Amino acid sequence: MTRMIFVNMPVTDLGASMAFYQALGFENNPTFTDETAACMVWSETISVMLLTHDKWRTFTSRPIPPATPVR
Repeated sequence: MTRMIFVNMPVTDLGASMAFYQALGFENNPTFTDETAACMVWSETISVMLLTHDKWRTFTSRPIPPATPVR
């Protein structure tokens, strides 16, 4: 049985985040993409779900971790 991995990531700028992942080679799955979330596919078994903060809050009551600046 093949296992699938979906990583949920809260993002502040959905469009910029989609562009970043596309530049890394991910492809957008429009079936699971709207103005609040985007499904970015790495392989048949690995996808990243980019979620706006409002969308993230519909999945969990846990706080969004602070962003860490790139050094």
